[in-house]
Amino acid sequence: MSEQDLRYPPIGDYGMIGDLRSAALVSKRGVVDWMPIAIKYRKLKPPESLRLIRMMQPIAGSTDWRVIFKPRFDYGRLTPSLTSIRPGLLRAESPEGNVFLQYPEAARVGLADGEATITGRVMPGRRAAVLLHYTERGGKPPAPISLDEAHTYLHQTDDYWVDWLRSSTYRGRFDEPLHRSALALKLMQYLPTGAFVAAPTTSLPESLGGSLNWDYRYTWIRDTSDLVNALHQLGFEAEVDAFLRWVRMAHDRHPEHFQIMYTIDGEDRVPEYVLDDLEGYRGSKPVRIGNAAVEQVQLDIYGELLQTAYTAWQSRKQLPKPRRAILLGVVDYIVDHWQLEDSGIWESRRRPRRYLYSQVMLWAGMDRALKLDRSLRMGKVRRAAVRRTRDLIKRQVLELGYDREIGAFTQALGHKDLDATALAVPMYEMLPATDPRVVSTVRVLQEKLSNRGFLYRYVPAESEFHQPEGVFIICTLWLVNVLAQMGRQEEAEALFSRVTETANDLGLFAEEFDPDTGEMLGNFPQALTHLSVINAAFNLEGRPSGKGRRSGRADGG
Repeated sequence: MSEQDLRYPPIGDYGMIGDLRSAALVSKRGVVDWMPIAIKYRKLKPPESLRLIRMMQPIAGSTDWRVIFKPRFDYGRLTPSLTSIRPGLLRAESPEGNVFLQYPEAARVGLADGEATITGRVMPGRRAAVLLHYTERGGKPPAPISLDEAHTYLHQTDDYWVDWLRSSTYRGRFDEPLHRSALALKLMQYLPTGAFVAAPTTSLPESLGGSLNWDYRYTWIRDTSDLVNALHQLGFEAEVDAFLRWVRMAHDRHPEHFQIMYTIDGEDRVPEYVLDDLEGYRGSKPVRIGNAAVEQVQLDIYGELLQTAYTAWQSRKQLPKPRRAILLGVVDYIVDHWQLEDSGIWESRRRPRRYLYSQVMLWAGMDRALKLDRSLRMGKVRRAAVRRTRDLIKRQVLELGYDREIGAFTQALGHKDLDATALAVPMYEMLPATDPRVVSTVRVLQEKLSNRGFLYRYVPAESEFHQPEGVFIICTLWLVNVLAQMGRQEEAEALFSRVTETANDLGLFAEEFDPDTGEMLGNFPQALTHLSVINAAFNLEGRPSGKGRRSGRADGG
């Protein structure tokens, strides 16, 4: 194994653990390489302590163990001083908070340059535990935790996740990938507010050595709308309600407009900056903190909000008054702004256009508003405007979004670039999957954007960044949806099987995948990928799903 491999294990070598407040990535070597901890809670009450517990127990005979404690603060720029507080307890201090490490008192400890090496032995039939505690600056050292207490915490954690998964109503052929994806999605939730992050990481590259490295540790309205819709299909309703409460919180703080994304506590400022002193994963610079896409207009989010509200409404046929007021504002925004250019789902930083995906989602949002009208109470004038807008959007998508010369729906109205988002037209049933224009689009995408059956989102060399990238897993899963809708079941099932084989041994997916090397690429685990696994499986089984249905109804999304 090379020095670089030791420093940077493959992305797929990681598992994820979390407490619904933060998440950590743990490599196959047992190393916790990534564990972001919020240090500013603003209006939210901070927890007294965050704990990470590692249990060690020999499988046979006795086992020697070694723990290297090398905490770094401020994105690796601050090396803390380490202090022995008492036997079996170290403290790492920073301006924001303290990290304490509890270990067996009989262990041997070596300290040097902000790093501690702790070694010991576990005898047959015995256990040992090492505990990491985080407290805010000035927090008291934690009281010692016994092995029995640590074991109790382990069982409580197991019980929580088993109980949560029991509430799933899914019974079908794809139990393993769907429930593994559900667990991954739930781990991305910030429970105090109900928000979900798009991924728990930043700046894992879309190509090794490239600069397409973004910070996904925020709540995107699009991603989270799709996420809670997917969980709802499995029977998890609380997450939908929690997200809609978060939407109301974010809207109440900044009622003048919706952004595409916010912090997990609903704040609207997400400034982007670069950490120049970090080399990036395997030399992939820059490392970004924050995301400048927050300033973009992405019109599809308004359709996504109406889709999510419709999902919640289907369960109870009720629409709380505060939610109704927000949704009426969303409806009015679409009626007034649907013809605008935007940055699209791929968050273009240089090419404002009328992106096809955005237009399809606006159409779906208008469709959902009409279905919600019994509770939304739009009134005669607004209802007529919604119906008129829905029909106008569809007419323009069919006239300007389909290129007869290419034989496919394209990335943006009036443009010729190919894009996998063309699959949104049948997925949301603006047209049936058997429509000749859809059939031709699928054929063209498979010819032009496919690598060993997997789809790129567009031709990488023709993108605004002109950089290579991996195939987008969600795009391939969209293709699974549409193939299933077309009745090409065997082909769809085979492709779905190939996609699930790209997951790691824990069922986790990154954003992208390199079919030539088998390497995962992009931030990890990625919510859009996991929710798309759920949607695709439902389509394969002929069940209604958030994206794509097997019926002929033009329901929207």
